[in-house]
Amino acid sequence: MARALPALLRAEKIQKRAARVGFDWKTIGPVIDKIEEELGELRSEIEAGKTDQARITDELGDVLFAVANLARHCKVDPEAALRSTNDKFEKRFRYVEQQLAARGKKPTDATLEEMEALWQEAKTLS
Repeated sequence: MARALPALLRAEKIQKRAARVGFDWKTIGPVIDKIEEELGELRSEIEAGKTDQARITDELGDVLFAVANLARHCKVDPEAALRSTNDKFEKRFRYVEQQLAARGKKPTDATLEEMEALWQEAKTLS
């Protein structure tokens, strides 16, 4: 498999290749269970106060790989889905910044609660 591919696309291709030979779940439930399992392992590493970045990176990679598998099972292009979410996030965050600026504030001057309230407002507009 071409290592030069973007990682998300490569994960999808690796999983498709494995699925072609039967190494795949037939239903979506076990795919979601796997994501939850991988999130649990990541949470355990973090909550244990471990600072081993290699372990955290490994566990986070497992989460991302499992999520790419979910996208494949849902017949969703994970690159397109993430690109769309990036755009949505940027639009909403710009709204937060603009609303704070209108109040004479910068995000660094606002509380998380203020920004969250504006974020929820932005969600109703999009």
